[in-house]
Amino acid sequence: MTQRLPPSLTPLDTALAALLRGVDPVAPVTLPLSEAIGCVAAGVPQVAAYPPHDMATADGWALRANDLVGASAYAPLPLPTAPVWVDAGDAMPQGCDCVLDADAVEVSGPLVQVLAESVPGQGIRRAGSDIAAGTTAGVEGRPVGPADLLLAGVVAVDRLGVRRPRLRVVNVPGAATTANMIASLARAAGLDVQALVAAARDEASIADVLDASACDLLLTIGGSGLGRQDAAVTALAGRGEVLAHGIALQPGRTAAVGRLGKVPVVALPGSPDHALAVWLALVLPLIDRLTARQPRRQMTLPLVQKIASTVGVAEIALLAEEHRGWMPLALGEWPLQAIARADAWLLIPGSHEGFAAGAPVDAYLMRA
Repeated sequence: MTQRLPPSLTPLDTALAALLRGVDPVAPVTLPLSEAIGCVAAGVPQVAAYPPHDMATADGWALRANDLVGASAYAPLPLPTAPVWVDAGDAMPQGCDCVLDADAVEVSGPLVQVLAESVPGQGIRRAGSDIAAGTTAGVEGRPVGPADLLLAGVVAVDRLGVRRPRLRVVNVPGAATTANMIASLARAAGLDVQALVAAARDEASIADVLDASACDLLLTIGGSGLGRQDAAVTALAGRGEVLAHGIALQPGRTAAVGRLGKVPVVALPGSPDHALAVWLALVLPLIDRLTARQPRRQMTLPLVQKIASTVGVAEIALLAEEHRGWMPLALGEWPLQAIARADAWLLIPGSHEGFAAGAPVDAYLMRA
């Protein structure tokens, strides 16, 4: 069955500009490390040097390497007093710069004897060698990752500043699978997600859950088309403002953008492929604005095959990395198996006819 489309399509750039207009980054919040993962760092703290002092990395005898020159099993070096024993993780005694194995020092006889040489730094970790003074736990404008949590945890920083927009996802009945996918993507992007289900597909039921009082961004999933049971956009028009309905984007033409007061709203189609395309083309830029995120990284590789695109409609191509090149998997219409296989996506502007085989293209990674 052919999907009914709005009578006119708004260019993607125009719709995105209208959606972003007046949107500012949300205020930073401080979260425990366990909750900060994936959120965009804001006001990252400088951490103390680690280790704070020279530290033993092996069990053994703490000594000074210059005092051991020439020592061997054939020419033991006697010591006036027994050296200090250290366990891995202990602070090194003052003046010691190496750790010898247990069997390299003879302590069973009347004299303490060293049976091996050493070099400065053997068996120890220097102060500040793991984390230099002034290092930050995270990078401003970048998502907090496991390595950032490692740095913070090692130096006993238990909270990090992040920007964590509050997202309300409204599931129009019949689009549960798509709504679950979008909510999962949002949580992975560091958003605080509240998921709601409208009681029915009619305008009044959807309008009942279009509440922007406690969110920074609102998404509706399903019911954005012109079918007799599609009421998401009319519900939005009744409660707020529709900026554009029908976007020159493939997949995703029946999407809409609007506002509830000052809160931006995106109405995503219920089909998983169309919803995902709208997420990539419209919602991700909005999240980047709300989080003051640095530009997303792209990966440049040559196309294995050409891509021919329709002028006048922005299209998103799904790509897989093959033999150090981008292999197009789907364009315009996306089989679900292509979504599962895709490593990256490429937005082709409506003014562009596509790309020739071998042309280098900058693609965004699907799992960045």
